[in-house]
Amino acid sequence: MEAIVLAGGLGTRLRGVVNELPKSMAGINGRPFLEYLLNYLSGQQISRIILSVGYKNEAIRDFFGDHFKSIPIEYAVEKEPLGTGGAIRYAFGQVEGDMAFVLNGDSLFRVDLNALKKFHIGNDSTFTLALHYMRDTSRYGNVRVNVEGRITGFMEKCQSEGGGLINGGIYLINKDFFLRYALPEKFSMEKDCFEKYYSEERIYGYPSEGYFLDIGIPEDYFKAQDEFRQFED
Repeated sequence: MEAIVLAGGLGTRLRGVVNELPKSMAGINGRPFLEYLLNYLSGQQISRIILSVGYKNEAIRDFFGDHFKSIPIEYAVEKEPLGTGGAIRYAFGQVEGDMAFVLNGDSLFRVDLNALKKFHIGNDSTFTLALHYMRDTSRYGNVRVNVEGRITGFMEKCQSEGGGLINGGIYLINKDFFLRYALPEKFSMEKDCFEKYYSEERIYGYPSEGYFLDIGIPEDYFKAQDEFRQFED
């Protein structure tokens, strides 16, 4: 149970509240957002964490060091932005097993990762995306699945409206995928992998009703100040 956390985001839309820190270090009730995310992972039987970092990574390394509670932390440091896909592939170079969870470093989605892994293995999936139902998908786009849970398409943000399933920003990915395709150094996981290969790869969606909040915009960042109190030790 290894997890990669994409913690190198710039936080452009939160510039007024995070100043010169990576977005994952945005303060929530005196703690960095990333601490809440790692605390969630510590309750999910994750045995090893790889933080994918870049911009101002020293702030993250100085705060967390090489352990969170009893979980060892390693760092995959991008010398330049590689896009979500490039960052994930680079971090997979430090994955010891044959699959790993990947989590966005600016959203908290409290999914049962053991159940997701069981679903992934049971469907012989290459990628499994954790999905969350939203009454308004216009900010995120939506994901279409068939009755078996296999992903059959994606709808862009600008085309999406009304209720539906969104990509919740947690993935379980088989390591060997990156050996089968000649991918560029910099690429988007969402556009250049999920949306490109869903018809030929076994890509499934795992719906979850777990708590979800993306702090990427100021409105939801301020909402987290109140709602995250329920997750404090």
